[in-house]
Parts: sequence; C-alpha cells; structure tokens
Amino acid sequence: MAKLPSDGEGELENGQVPIQPDQIQYDVDGVERIYRKLDLRIIPAFWILYFLCSAIRSNIGIAQTMNRDVHHDLMSVLGMTAKDTSTALALFYVSYVIFDLPSNLVMSRLSPRAWMARIVLAVGLIGTCFTAVKAPWSVKLLRFLLGFVTAGMWPGMSFYLTLFYPPSRTGKRIGYYFTASQLSAAVVGLVSAGFQKMDGLHGFTGFQWMFLVYGVLGIALGIALLFWLPDRPLAPGEQRVRHKWLRWLPTSPEALTGEDALIHYQDLKRVYHSRPWNMKDLWYVLIDWRLWPLVLMYFGVVGVGIGTQLYGSVIIASINPNFSDITVSLLFAPIWLCDLVAILLSTGLADRFHKYRAVFFSTGALIQIAGLLTTTFALGNDWARYGGLLMIGFGLGPTVPVCMAWTNEIFQKRHREVGVAAASALVSGLGNLGSITTTYALYTGWPEDAAKGPHQYRKSNYTMIGILAMSIASSIVLTVLLSIFGMEPSQRVVANSGSSAEEIQDGAALRERQMRGFSGMLGRKKN
Repeated sequence: MAKLPSDGEGELENGQVPIQPDQIQYDVDGVERIYRKLDLRIIPAFWILYFLCSAIRSNIGIAQTMNRDVHHDLMSVLGMTAKDTSTALALFYVSYVIFDLPSNLVMSRLSPRAWMARIVLAVGLIGTCFTAVKAPWSVKLLRFLLGFVTAGMWPGMSFYLTLFYPPSRTGKRIGYYFTASQLSAAVVGLVSAGFQKMDGLHGFTGFQWMFLVYGVLGIALGIALLFWLPDRPLAPGEQRVRHKWLRWLPTSPEALTGEDALIHYQDLKRVYHSRPWNMKDLWYVLIDWRLWPLVLMYFGVVGVGIGTQLYGSVIIASINPNFSDITVSLLFAPIWLCDLVAILLSTGLADRFHKYRAVFFSTGALIQIAGLLTTTFALGNDWARYGGLLMIGFGLGPTVPVCMAWTNEIFQKRHREVGVAAASALVSGLGNLGSITTTYALYTGWPEDAAKGPHQYRKSNYTMIGILAMSIASSIVLTVLLSIFGMEPSQRVVANSGSSAEEIQDGAALRERQMRGFSGMLGRKKN
C-alpha cells in the first residue's frame, strides 16, 4: 500500500490531506491493485468492441456457405465468382493498410476515447449497410469502406494501453481482448446456424439477418463507449483541456482519482509528460531498423490467421464434401476456442519473461506450421486434417499479442508516445499486407489450387508455411540485433526534444530492467 506523509497544509474533499506527487511512496502490491482496477475499466470494454468489430469484419467468410443447399448463400444470391469474393475480402485490407497510420496519429493528437468510439460507430454503420447489398460491386465497395473506418482500431487499442500500463505488461492485456476475435470467429460460426434458420423471414436471407444484427449492435456499442472509456490520464494538478472539435461530446469519469492517481503517476510518469510530436519525430520512427523485423513477423502470422478465419469454413468443406452447411459452421468454432486457450496460457507468461518474447512467438508459429503440414498431407484421415486446423488455431494464439507488446516495449522506450502510435500502426498496417496475400492470392483466389481433388489448396498451404518461416527468421534476427545494438532511447529524439534520456525513467521503467519470472505466482512473494 502507499505510505502518505503526515504533514501538509489544507484539506481536500472528505478531509484528505493534499499530497505532493514526489512525496508518495508505494510498493508493488499497491501498483498491482491499481492495474487490476484499470483492467476492470478498460479490458471488458475493449473485449466487447473487438468482439463485435471482428464479427462484422469476418462474417462475410461464413456468409459464403450459409444456406448454400437452397442457393441462399452470399455467392449464389449476388452471383459472385470466386475472384469477386477474394477481391472483396482483400479490398478491406487495402484501405486498412493505407489509413492505419494516419488514423493512429490522429488518435494520439485528439481524444483516444472519442476516436475509438468513432471507429466502432462507423464499423457498425458500414456493417449494417451490408444488409442491402445487391451486386458484387456493392460488396467490394463496402469492404473497402469497412477497411477505411476500421483502420487504426487494432493499433489504437495497443497505443491506448500504453497510456495506462507499462509496455512489459501490455502483452497479457492485448491477449485478453484478442481472445474476443477468437471467440467472435467461433460465435459467428455457431450463431450462423441460427441465422440460417431465419432464412426467408420478412424476405431477408440468413446472411442478411446476420449483417443487420451485428451492425446495429456495433452502432449501439460505439455510442456507449463515449460514456465509459476514460481519456488519457492527467498529471496531478493538470486540468483537462478539450479540443475545440470535441467539446460537444459527453465526458466520462477519470480512470483513477485520489491516491490511486498519484501512485499511477509515479509508476508511469513517462506518459504524463509526453510532448507533442512533430514530423521529424515521425521520420525517426520510420527509419528505425527495429521496425521492419516486427513488420515481417506480423505479416506472416496475421496472414495465416486471417486466411484461416476467412477460409476456414471453405477448407473444412473441402476436407469432407459430405459435411452439411450447419456441420461446417459448428466445426469452424473449435479452431478459435483452441486459439483462445493458447492466448490465456501464454501471454501472461510472455509478459513475465518479456526478454524472451521471440521464444513465445516462434513456438506459436512452429505449431501453426505443424498444423498446416497435417492438414495438407493427412489425406487418409479427415479428422486428422481437421486436427491440423485446430493446431493452426492454437499456434496463432500467442503470436499476435506478443508481436504487438514487443513493438510497444521497443518503441515507447526509443521514441516515446509517437513511437508507439506510429510503430504499432505500421506493424499492423504493413503487416496486414499478409492478409491481402492470403485473401486475394490464395485458396479460392487461386483457381488452379482451388480445383477439386485430394490436393485442393495444397499450394496455398505451402505459401502460408513459407511466410510463417519468414516470421520466425525475422524474430530471431531481431533478437540477435537487439542483443548487439540494444533499444536505448534514440539520441536523435533526445536531441530533437532538447531533453535528456533520464526524464523518461519512472517506477515501472526501473522494474522492467528485470523479468518478473514466476515471482508472485502460486502464492510466491512478489519482488
């Protein structure tokens, strides 16, 4: 618990003695309590918003097989070819890649709370519009617009966390809400069975009901987030100044108050005294070589993850053409339950052993490669091939959260706030070129490889194995180079700001010099 000085002049509300920030003393237990308090305020909201936005983004995948037996699936109703579908899927990532960085930079300048709510509200609106699609061109247009409004959400969530947590503790939190994407994929598959039963109700097909319900829920959530998510924390005595464009928005309660706010200030002082960034600061991030191995790591694992999410049901149907549409939907869900289990098992450990993030990342990628090989070559056993898909889901679990947390660690220390905002957006945005590759060029987008037969999708699987191998190699290269060159604060940034590197030191930065390991687990005393 925090220790308070006994002297002081005047009183605050409820008779509290005013405390100077540099007077307060605290222990690790007090810090843990505050971060758990922040978890209750931030993580559930992030989980829900990521769940809905992921469902809206990915439900087009399951719409390809819904009510196919009566020709009420998306492709039959709209007359879409396999190339139309792969193009529509890829266009989301084209606009996402283009606008990811600008969106995150705007978020760092304006209210992070308002910008995040804006993203979710817009995703809900575009998701609702999918209900009215009548032709392939309208699906392509809406997919491009959906990527445009979604841009900045995933890296924005990562950036938002660094306003409240040290980078070494963000991996577990990213993993917590990343499970929403996995459960969303599972629920989309399970709930689609119910939507298929609604086919023809009030003249809507099953997939139209699905688009409508998820879109309306997204709109409602975007409005609710304005009242719930806290804005960036303020240093003691600082008054919140609202941007002139945002004065009409409702306010939300501060994340922390009183003694808790002072302890958090001492532990994470670096985020309270960040200065406005300029274009020169942004340029220094772009030319930092540490960025590009992270991009390649993300490219591979996200490409495989999105490819599995969008084409998983198609692959299951190819394993056994006798599976009914509802059976395919039900078998799709366990892939993401395996992913969820892996996230819960690994991301907390990856934070505790944060100097070995490459080990956690590479292990997950190797499990995915093993799953792809099993799905490709176990031709005599349909369930073994399906088990390979479960392995892919399990291996995917730690890779994305670990990659984003590692990005936060390196670039907050080297480039401060703009480093996190820009690097997380570039890793997410450029890394999603892997998603374009798997959605446009592979599986149904590769006619020769999609031909019916025992070797269907084999070349696509080979390609995914190749990009995973590239991701593993990039993590090893980054680890070796960091051991040689380190990740100390960029001297260019220090010179440009006219400050010293010591100014960013705080309680959390001092603790991050050592790994927590198993300390504090299973009743063992924390350091």
